[in-house]
Amino acid sequence: MGLIFEIENLEKSYGDNLVLKDVNFDINKGEVVSIIGSSGSGKSTLLRCINLLEDPNGGKIKFHGKDILEGNIPINKYRTQVGMVFQSFNLFNNMTVLENCVIGQVKVLKRDRKSATEIAEGFLKKVGMYPFKDAKPKSLSGGQKQRVAIARSLSMNPEVFLFDEPTSALDPEMVSEVLNVMNDLAKEGYTMVVVTHEMGFARDVSDRVLFIDDGIILEDTNSKEFFENPKTKRAKEFLSKVL
Repeated sequence: MGLIFEIENLEKSYGDNLVLKDVNFDINKGEVVSIIGSSGSGKSTLLRCINLLEDPNGGKIKFHGKDILEGNIPINKYRTQVGMVFQSFNLFNNMTVLENCVIGQVKVLKRDRKSATEIAEGFLKKVGMYPFKDAKPKSLSGGQKQRVAIARSLSMNPEVFLFDEPTSALDPEMVSEVLNVMNDLAKEGYTMVVVTHEMGFARDVSDRVLFIDDGIILEDTNSKEFFENPKTKRAKEFLSKVL
């Protein structure tokens, strides 16, 4: 598997509060990596640093061997290769579902509208949202909005998908419709880094689990190993509460 990301000695603080401490891990092509830990442990901050929505205070984020923090990769070009799916969907409410999936392709990737529309329609079919292509987001359920957000991200053909707690804003019965889509993407070999509270997904779909506690990665191991045989006392405590 080809190496996509190498995160080295990453640190992030807000004032005196050190949120990420000397974080190190790699992401390989085709891997599904779940980042888990209790609330406030630094999971979402880590994801936002990888996408440069937050500026790290130290360390390196190497994307195909180049440190993106050195500024030699234009940030917009980088972000087209690293798709982000947010907890709160971040759809454009004044646009239709289809237009939400077309606009980035036309504006950022400079695709012509006809091919952008074909690509968007294909991915809306993939996530089961094609029948709603002319609807506005406000008429959709949370699960439907999140599936549109995934289709929008897919339409940009990124190399890696970052999911920031994609199901935590959803009603329980809508969670499975989003997880099913993510499960399908994993089976198709998409590279995914997922911050999640969904332990079933982390255990059954992920190749690897990063367990983060108080800004430190305490465990980085294959998912089966983590759930059956956690190494640290903190991970054992965490699992006993969430499983």
